[in-house]
Amino acid sequence: MSEEEIKQEQAAAPAEAPVADAAAPAAEGEAAAKKARPGKSIPAGIAFIRSTFNNTQVSITDARGGVISWSSAGKAGFKGSRKCTAFAATMVAQDAARTAFAKGMHECEVRMQGAGAGRESAVRAIQAAGIRVTMITDCTPIPHNGCRPRKRRRV
Repeated sequence: MSEEEIKQEQAAAPAEAPVADAAAPAAEGEAAAKKARPGKSIPAGIAFIRSTFNNTQVSITDARGGVISWSSAGKAGFKGSRKCTAFAATMVAQDAARTAFAKGMHECEVRMQGAGAGRESAVRAIQAAGIRVTMITDCTPIPHNGCRPRKRRRV
């Protein structure tokens, strides 16, 4: 390298330094703006309701299956035999649906599983929270012959 090229590089280096310093606060400001911005709006999703004889669990996901919000009777503050009531299922579904509605969800399909008391009341609570239910599907597993029965008793 010739002396002229070295002088040009040295002259260019200090000129770039203030530009980089000026860009640093802008980058910090952008990071702060990204933190303040809410997450991506999810307009449609799937609500999974699992209603057993002892508990009710509701999880609301996006179309690909990523969980947006969830709730259960234990999380809602119910204990013991009160977890399996229809009222507990209503409170659980309202809690999960409000969180999903705040994140931008306006319609969902419902997939129910189990035979508990809170099946229908959970669906009504999701509708009352402002989410439009497009389809209701029962996904309860049904045995198509089941387990092998016990040996016959001999007396």
